[in-house]
Amino acid sequence: MIAEEVYDLVLDDVFVRLDQLVPGSVLYLKLEGLNPAGSVKLKTAVALVRDAEEQAERSHRTFPRTRLIESTSGNLGVALAMVCAAKGYALTCVTDPNANRQSVQLMRTLGAEVVVIDAPDANGGFLQSRINYIRRRLRREPNTHWLNQYANAAGPAAHRDRTGRSIVEHIGHPDYVFVGAGTTGTLMGCGAYLRRHSPNTRIVAVDTVGSVTFGTPPAPRHIPGLGTSRRPEILDTDLVDDLVLVPESDAVAMCHALARERGLLFGGSTGTVLAAVQKAAKEIPEGSTVVAISPDFGDRYLDTLYDEQWVAERWPRTNDEELPRAHA
Repeated sequence: MIAEEVYDLVLDDVFVRLDQLVPGSVLYLKLEGLNPAGSVKLKTAVALVRDAEEQAERSHRTFPRTRLIESTSGNLGVALAMVCAAKGYALTCVTDPNANRQSVQLMRTLGAEVVVIDAPDANGGFLQSRINYIRRRLRREPNTHWLNQYANAAGPAAHRDRTGRSIVEHIGHPDYVFVGAGTTGTLMGCGAYLRRHSPNTRIVAVDTVGSVTFGTPPAPRHIPGLGTSRRPEILDTDLVDDLVLVPESDAVAMCHALARERGLLFGGSTGTVLAAVQKAAKEIPEGSTVVAISPDFGDRYLDTLYDEQWVAERWPRTNDEELPRAHA
């Protein structure tokens, strides 16, 4: 593969089988971390920036404005910083203390301004606080453009046209597709494509306990990626058949088990999705074809998810407890 720009290097055809999580069926895990930005968010970033360019062209404005700005828990910020560096656009990433140190460092290394918001919002998270900061900044700096992944239809459209399409093109018509819900762009895009092209596929949203996205009670969360403290505007629950909620401790256990048993180093979002698959396995008929989406790998989580002290401080367990194995 030869690309003109770094952000064009997206592999959409790589899957690994993890059938042990759904005994009697086949599980294909779609690996989204095999691109220069290291996550599924590269597709979102390209789409959001392109949308901003097209808006400027339609209104006959000079683009870019002074600066692009976006709220991010980590991966989107890295992807946007990569795209903006390649295009020569100024970028501000607004994040919070849950963002991984490596992700923040990557954003800054790629030339982005990074603002860390440490004031929790009313639901105990930081999302609304990050958005409030962006709105204040927009009032002060009218030439700044908010990409707004939470309400911008360009994000889901990218995953409809690419992520969802690739599942059908490479796997066929799966019986179940498990997709993590963060801003819900990947979920909405895959749901829209599958509803039209594979209508018998059940679309399973995976969320974190403590997230309010689907109307469940708020609670403290420590792992960036999935879950929100504010419902995203792009969410359309008609595109979701089932919802599985996963405690963060289960996601950590799944990440550790897969690292030990399969040599697969995944991020917390992937651990959450696969814990949901394992949890739902008893309801999946034998002979089914299941697809799950892995948003990223685990190299940015070595000093959090894979650090024993960090984990023990957040989810204490007795000495005789063992992390579960990645087998049903």
